[in-house]
Amino acid sequence: MGKWLWAVVAAVLLLSIPVLRVHAEGAGAAVLLEANTGCVLSEDNAQTPVDPAAFSKLMTAYLAARAIESGEFSEETVLTAGESVRGMKGAVIWLEPGDPVTVSDLLAALIVGNANDAAAVLADEISGDAAHFVMDMNAAAFDLGMRDTRFTSPQGFEDENARTTAMDLGKLACAVLKCKVLRPYLATWRTFVKDETVELVNENTLTRTYDGCLGLKAIRTGEAYSLIAAAERDGMICTAVVLHCADKDERFVIAKQLLSDGFSGYKTAAPAYAEEFLVPLRIRGGTEQAVLLKLTELPVLAIPKSARITSVTVLPDFRQAPVREGTRVGTVYFYMDDTLLAQAGLCAAQDVPEMCFSSARSRVLRAFTS
Repeated sequence: MGKWLWAVVAAVLLLSIPVLRVHAEGAGAAVLLEANTGCVLSEDNAQTPVDPAAFSKLMTAYLAARAIESGEFSEETVLTAGESVRGMKGAVIWLEPGDPVTVSDLLAALIVGNANDAAAVLADEISGDAAHFVMDMNAAAFDLGMRDTRFTSPQGFEDENARTTAMDLGKLACAVLKCKVLRPYLATWRTFVKDETVELVNENTLTRTYDGCLGLKAIRTGEAYSLIAAAERDGMICTAVVLHCADKDERFVIAKQLLSDGFSGYKTAAPAYAEEFLVPLRIRGGTEQAVLLKLTELPVLAIPKSARITSVTVLPDFRQAPVREGTRVGTVYFYMDDTLLAQAGLCAAQDVPEMCFSSARSRVLRAFTS
């Protein structure tokens, strides 16, 4: 393939505010992400193992949303509660076996009211029973890159084998926020289900007090209080995970600080790249001596407003024919200081067939007649 040619192109984004530092004193762990891009903006003990507890219900809601998106059922579908709701402990909407209940009521009960019996009905409908649903939960977690997570129940009942991290919960929250069907439930502060007979009040008070709040979930485990909260401003969605605060109000204070710092310190943008710096890539053994290049879609990043982004273009000295249009032949790496943020491919802009006898003869004839 020959020697590698490195071309450094200085970019673009000379803005004005210092890089965000995490403000999570008082929390056992915290992480702040931008949901559209998945970029991690700050973290503190974000890889420390914790019990997912009632945050498991966010995965239950995520799987329910996927079932709705795939057409397995709709929000208006009426399901029948099975034996799994009998004697259900913890937060419930008092479902009994045989009770009819809409998927919409179940989602509201699950997300707003933290209802364990609602989780049981959804799990039975989606996977047949809780055991198979837990397998589906863990498969979905793996697909989302939650490699330090293991769920053991649709509700998040205490189990020594259950585990997750603040970082993994942030990844889950970003996925949940992309489910349009869940958005209204996540941001609901107060509602009623079961023909207006059961009132639900969201423990996440940010849904009614923080500008642009998209909701998610507040929980308590023992004497510790935790929160996952998200808000949207100017097309940017900041998502804060705050775990194991000693005071129930402290989680909201920390989350608001993280969200506000995210909005004030970061923006989403695609890094600029000057394609005019690109020279055609040499081709050996082809009908053309070089091929023009084109950049694949630039990644959108959440970056500090003070950031200076640079790019490094990596191309081989040449490619051997044939080369098909769209074939990736190089890579552009985008850096902030020494941190690799993202990469994009450089592709051939046209076909270059391999030189054969007939094409060589045609080239010679054109040379004589020109």
